[in-house]
Amino acid sequence: MNISEITKLAGSDRKRRRVGRGRGSGNGKTCGRGHKGAGQRSGWGQLGMKEGGQMPTFRRLPKRGFTNAQFTTRYSIVNVASLEERFEAGAHVTPQSLLEVGLIRNLRHPVKILGNGTISKKLVVDAAKFSKTALEKIGAAGGETRVIARSAGDE
Repeated sequence: MNISEITKLAGSDRKRRRVGRGRGSGNGKTCGRGHKGAGQRSGWGQLGMKEGGQMPTFRRLPKRGFTNAQFTTRYSIVNVASLEERFEAGAHVTPQSLLEVGLIRNLRHPVKILGNGTISKKLVVDAAKFSKTALEKIGAAGGETRVIARSAGDE
């Protein structure tokens, strides 16, 4: 067997646990649930915030102020070294083309180009944002950078 013949990732398909099949199986009689109480019953699922009588941490800590975290803009990050690897010289790099070559996962977030690595190919790059070093490196290679407007759902 070769690594190229393996279709699934090794270990991704686990064997299901067969319970209630006798003492020798290690999961007989109580099926690994123990004796009595809520944990033995069906439909029970412990919530992470319960501390069994002790005042829960989230209730002990004071809650003050406002956080802007949910409103921040999250970017799909691409380095210039990745552009060098995946695109031919003279190519037009857009968020759609980045998606097609697998450098970003989806078009939900705007794209930001960072300057990690080197680039020698002349590329025309469209993105929502560029770092200072990325602008310098793309420009030095003879390429062009264009800032494109983000969609209304991303702002």
